[in-house]
Amino acid sequence: MNIQTLYSTSAPLHTPLAKHSDITWRMHATQDVKYNVSIVNGLLNPENSSLANACGKYNNNNDKTKRLVVIDSMVFDLYGDKLKIYFGSWNFDISWKILSGDEINKNMESAIEVTKSMADAGLLRRGEVVVGIGGGVLLDVVGFASSLYRRGVPYIRIPTTLMGQIDAGIGIKTGVNHGDHKNRLGSYFAPSSALIDTSFLGSLNQRHISNGVAEIIKMALIKDRALFELLDSISSHLTPGAFASDDLTIREIMSRAIAGMLAELEPNLWEAELARCVDYGHTFSPSLELLATPTLLHGEAVAVDMALCVALAKGRALLTDEEADRAIALIGKSGLPITHPIFEQDLLEKALADTVKHRDGLQRIPLTNGIGAATFVNDLTSGELTKALDFIAERQHLREQATVL
Repeated sequence: MNIQTLYSTSAPLHTPLAKHSDITWRMHATQDVKYNVSIVNGLLNPENSSLANACGKYNNNNDKTKRLVVIDSMVFDLYGDKLKIYFGSWNFDISWKILSGDEINKNMESAIEVTKSMADAGLLRRGEVVVGIGGGVLLDVVGFASSLYRRGVPYIRIPTTLMGQIDAGIGIKTGVNHGDHKNRLGSYFAPSSALIDTSFLGSLNQRHISNGVAEIIKMALIKDRALFELLDSISSHLTPGAFASDDLTIREIMSRAIAGMLAELEPNLWEAELARCVDYGHTFSPSLELLATPTLLHGEAVAVDMALCVALAKGRALLTDEEADRAIALIGKSGLPITHPIFEQDLLEKALADTVKHRDGLQRIPLTNGIGAATFVNDLTSGELTKALDFIAERQHLREQATVL
């Protein structure tokens, strides 16, 4: 840390400073953030040391090593036995905290509950990490609790959903919902590491795979045209089994999605720059996600937002008719919605007003500028929203007609 004194005096050190002098000290510090995001096959195989090493254990000696594992209840039902065998083979002394990873539990109460488990486990402040295993909701809660407890204790992320593996589980943002707002309370707190094993994805249902695919489509539309073409080429094969397999195209899709996300996050981890490409599909979707009945998953709300943004880009001639139709079609073929009954003018205008506050007074809306690139707009009008809604309504009608036929 470098402390610069902006006031100086030539008086001897023992001479008191003048009572009416104004003194300013400017402090400047930088925080070095380093963490690994690793794709690891066979993570729960006791012969694989990756998880043990991430937990700070490099040999399976007889010394018991204390750790807290916070795990989604459904994941525990599916993989609890394997995890117990793994940790047992490496001589870990595990305290278990089992939580529901549903969106309704993404709140301050859950975060406080996790901090109580940290206290009960008696973890050392720096040397004994917390392990979060589950989807994006649980990992956000665990990360937020870890940032609060003793002003920061180390934690590991093991995302078990597609959404977690390519988006929510690999950055440094944590948070919980508060009031009528998504992620209104949160922090930037990097994990020690994030370990990704795609075999977890084989136990998901198709809806949760599509939920994660929405965020991959996002990266394709604003950053990576090659990724878009890959998705489009196998859109009918984006299944749980495919994502859990060794399929080379799926592997490339995963790698490109993760690499693209990390490349966007790394130079702007604390969001000093509020014009962020990765906010594509996240201007109107937070309001939709919280208000939709029946409930929408995060990626489904993002898909509806993306479809609208495709229409907005077409209206500004940033996308050709063909590009817009291909983008809308890919969203639909991936099992995602392009509209919702409450996604209407009034909701959009209120959501936009809230976004302007969140983005410090400007809209900063990312729109596709051709598939695979993005630009930002700050002058979106109500009239454009109306035309975009009409475009999506027309495409939805055509989609329903095709389904009937």
